[in-house]
Amino acid sequence: MSVHTSSRSPVAPPVVLTTVVLLAASGCGGSGNGAVEGDLSGTIRADGSSTVAPLSTAAAQLFQAENPGVRVTVGTSGTGGGFEKFCAGETDLSDASRPIDDDERVACRRNGIAYEELHVANDGLSVVVNKDNDFAECLTVEQLKKIWEPGSKVDNWNQVDPRFPDEEMELFGPGTDSGTFDYFTDAVNGEEGASRTDYSPSEDDNVTVQGVSGSKGGMGYLGLSYFEENRGELKVLKIDGGDGCVEPTAKTVQDGSYKPLSRPLFIYPRASSLDKPEVEAFVEFYVENSAEIAEKAQFVPLNQKQQDELNKDLDRLREQHRP
Repeated sequence: MSVHTSSRSPVAPPVVLTTVVLLAASGCGGSGNGAVEGDLSGTIRADGSSTVAPLSTAAAQLFQAENPGVRVTVGTSGTGGGFEKFCAGETDLSDASRPIDDDERVACRRNGIAYEELHVANDGLSVVVNKDNDFAECLTVEQLKKIWEPGSKVDNWNQVDPRFPDEEMELFGPGTDSGTFDYFTDAVNGEEGASRTDYSPSEDDNVTVQGVSGSKGGMGYLGLSYFEENRGELKVLKIDGGDGCVEPTAKTVQDGSYKPLSRPLFIYPRASSLDKPEVEAFVEFYVENSAEIAEKAQFVPLNQKQQDELNKDLDRLREQHRP
């Protein structure tokens, strides 16, 4: 994975919807900075995807058990909002549910921000409905497109399938700064950012959970971990990507059969932040314990090939950023 550099003053970052502040976090003995476990101190700042936030929070909680002198903050301003802060040099780590895009790459380069892209876990976007919905079990990608494409006027479930009842549909989902929004619109509508606009958007997935669970005809989409956390409040739909109906699970996400809504999750460490022993140790800990972290946060761990590639990326990171 190559290192990228950059520079341009980005627009003012969006309001952080939720901030998780962990009073401590800690390091791993694999750090090449000579620090002893438990001796690290300082603050690590992460922001970005609300989907990846539980993953980084889990990493920090495990990390803090060894080094209580480190404080980690995890913000959730969305993937795009996180990259704005990151490329302005305001954070040490950016959480992202999609790869950095060209405009963000340029912004980082203009501001002299070097970084690495690390694929740390997998996720499946889940299409969810109210738990009392007893008629919808599986939707095709074409039906999803009919609902979510730009200009769509679908506002009743019987417009999706005439066998469905006359039930008003209420739509909830991520805002435009969300990597979940970018990924879903590309996978379903064929173009990143292409979506109807008359739905209730939020960069905070918990808002989608509350909206769908509170509306009998509600529908939304969010990361698999958010569904798992709210399984008692929501019902997940199977998706037919062309080979039959498949439910999003750890197995179907990892083996690729849940398509086209399986995706990788990333963290982007800032190169200059790795000069701080606590940040270098945290990144190494995150990579070396990725499977445990993913399982703790209810995400899908990397397969062996992906883990091998992540380990290589970490080796390159060490080589490129150590004095």
